[in-house]
Amino acid sequence: MSENSESSGGLARSITWKQGLFIALGVPILILPSLYDVAEVLYAFSIVMWTICVLQGFLQNTAYGEMVTVFPKAAGLPGCAQVVFTPEHRTRKYDTGKLIGAFCAWCYWFAWTPVVSIFTLMIGDYLIGFVEPLADINPLLLYVVLGLVIVTAMTLISSRGLTGGAIFGLVLAIVAILPLVVILGAAFFTGVFDFSNITDQWLPVTWEWGAVDIVMLFGCFALAQWSGCAWETAALYGPEYKEPSKDVPKALFACGIICLILYFFVSATVFGSLGIDGVLDAGYATIVPIAEADFGEVGGAIALTLLVAAMVLIIQTGFLGSSRTLYYMSEEGNMPKYLKKLNKHGMPLNAMLTVSVFNMLLVVTATVEIGGVAGGPVMILAASAVAYCLAHVVALSAYYKSRTNARFKDLPRPFSAPRGWKYVALAMVFYEAVVLIPCLLYWMLDIYGIVTVILGIIILLVFVPIWFYTQTKNTDALDAAESA
Repeated sequence: MSENSESSGGLARSITWKQGLFIALGVPILILPSLYDVAEVLYAFSIVMWTICVLQGFLQNTAYGEMVTVFPKAAGLPGCAQVVFTPEHRTRKYDTGKLIGAFCAWCYWFAWTPVVSIFTLMIGDYLIGFVEPLADINPLLLYVVLGLVIVTAMTLISSRGLTGGAIFGLVLAIVAILPLVVILGAAFFTGVFDFSNITDQWLPVTWEWGAVDIVMLFGCFALAQWSGCAWETAALYGPEYKEPSKDVPKALFACGIICLILYFFVSATVFGSLGIDGVLDAGYATIVPIAEADFGEVGGAIALTLLVAAMVLIIQTGFLGSSRTLYYMSEEGNMPKYLKKLNKHGMPLNAMLTVSVFNMLLVVTATVEIGGVAGGPVMILAASAVAYCLAHVVALSAYYKSRTNARFKDLPRPFSAPRGWKYVALAMVFYEAVVLIPCLLYWMLDIYGIVTVILGIIILLVFVPIWFYTQTKNTDALDAAESA
């Protein structure tokens, strides 16, 4: 059977590497709301951090690019982890390996799914701050209405096929990325950019490179990789590329190169134009004061349009990625069968609806004060960043196993990472598990308190009873079929 005719449980092979890239182009936009979070801790040194973070993505995503071509029916890193850790033959009702692979997929799902709610909340905040008639509207009402409009639109667009999502992504990318480059590029010609904003504010004056400073530094790295390394999502559509062996590495590394250029350019230009005080004053709307300084009030209006388009683009990336993760978990027998139902266009509609409902719940939760701590986009982001680290720990371990286990090591590898890359993957497992996760937890406790940590733990652990229930149902059904 040719690659073009293969499918994974019915997902249609309908897109080229360019279309996969268009869908993943929301990833470079992830830096916009995250600039403020890390700049508050690292000042201009955050420019170096963003660049290193994207380079880290090349180390990890090279492994994922190879693994997805080895298992062309698997959806990105969560799909491959499930394939590698699931035993070839059923030996017992509850298998530890199967649970490990499934937990990786769940962590990855929780890392990407909140993108929808996070950026829905941020769009609402921008509209309240910059559209005067909306200032008097109840924020919760605006968030809920906005969330319903967004998830409904995403479901309608995506339910008709991934090609339509690629076209929508291309349009949004043009609307968002090109004006972003123009606005920031103009800062060099209008006198807004001042290199001394970077050199004079390299790190906070209180920074001493002590133990606490180092922990906070790596906590920022852990939070930032949720943005800077996230271009692995281009590999998530492995079962839907026409020629995964060629399309996956092309889409993956094209997106990585774009991220590397934009993350350095955006972070350096924003900090050079605003300085630390300007970044802190602008909050998450860091592009707006630069646009106003370049082009006046008209520039501010353009910047607002840019930011909204950019956020809708990344919402689409998160929506499509998280729904496919749920679908593939169900296909592997790790979630209820309801989630693997496809519509007539071969799209996982039930998974999309589940993602929509979950994000609407997050939108409401994020607007409520819990334990004296106000909710908000970054609280959700910090919790999901822990899940993202855990997903990488398991997925990179899966890559190492796929290179060393007798069951997998001799499989064809249409795209192969450089020799010895399995040891690079092991080093990254250590970095994620021993360095990033503990530092991120400390960062979360220091800035947002115990509530954020508890929120993340609850959402991660709730998968365990769901998984055991699913295994029980699947085993009972299989036993009944065997005895019939």
